[in-house]
Amino acid sequence: MSAMIEIDGRTIGPGAKSFIIAEVAQAHDGSLGLAHSFIDAVAVHGADAVKFQTHIADAESTPAEPFRIPFSYEDNTRYEYWKRMEFTPEQWAGLADHCRQKQIVFLSSVFSVEAIALLDRIGVPALKFGSGEVHNSTMLDAGIATGKPLLLSSGMSTYEELDDTVSFLRSKGAAFALFQATSKYPTPLTEVGLNNLDYLRTRYGVPTGLSDHSASIWPTITAIGRGADLVEFHVTFDRTMFGPDSIASLTFAELAEIVSARDAIATMDSNPVDKSTMARDLGRMRQFFRKSVALKEPQRAGTRLEAWMLTGKKPASGIPFDDVDKLVGRVLLRDVEATRLLTWDDVGQ
Repeated sequence: MSAMIEIDGRTIGPGAKSFIIAEVAQAHDGSLGLAHSFIDAVAVHGADAVKFQTHIADAESTPAEPFRIPFSYEDNTRYEYWKRMEFTPEQWAGLADHCRQKQIVFLSSVFSVEAIALLDRIGVPALKFGSGEVHNSTMLDAGIATGKPLLLSSGMSTYEELDDTVSFLRSKGAAFALFQATSKYPTPLTEVGLNNLDYLRTRYGVPTGLSDHSASIWPTITAIGRGADLVEFHVTFDRTMFGPDSIASLTFAELAEIVSARDAIATMDSNPVDKSTMARDLGRMRQFFRKSVALKEPQRAGTRLEAWMLTGKKPASGIPFDDVDKLVGRVLLRDVEATRLLTWDDVGQ
């Protein structure tokens, strides 16, 4: 069984509802007001947490960093883009406070030791490490030192590399969870890799989830149905919005569908049904759907019953049709019409 972790007082692991993280990332495009609007929308549509990305350009990048997608109309370099995405510590604290007011968990991905220190100061309850950072021992050490759970994506990792990271984290006594992820935006359904959920859980014995970039609700809903402890996906007000991740994001209406599916799955999983007890409880319903023994045609008293004379008709208030073989060879004691069910009083030996 997988170990459990806690994020802001919420238990993550087997037996708990899947923890839903809606990722804003850079969809705010540097607008603090839009970032706050995302918090409102995520809260209204039922996610457990909203996640940003805390970039500090001077700590993580240089002007030589290339764009993954050349999308920007105002930034000549990726470094300039990260500068434009930065919020001040006070602004980050305001975003975290807004989440608390809305009773959702504030999370953010880290890309530098400085970002870890900033988020630790404002009270982030867990730290997310993207695929490019999960083998950075300096950053992992800084994250471990905060005492907070670490959430790690595995989108660019081999199992051998994950083995090393997990061994490192365990040697330090860290609490952590792992995400199956595929670092393609959007991710084709053929490459989501749901098979890795069970493998990660079995191999490492920690809470396991899916970080999805498919722009489809189905990988996340299927992952929840398979017992994912956490799920994460990008959100957008509309997939035509500006930004590199919009095309790989879900809308807020789709977020609401996932929340509804998660809650329905949790209700079903937490209410096991005993087949025999349920069948007995459905006694009246069984009468509507099951059949009793009747005659195909009217028969006279003294007729010895043969199989061809007998059939099943509703309701199930007479001789159960399961007992039809017990009637073959018996003699009718009275005339019986085909318009009623046979009774045991109708037959002799």
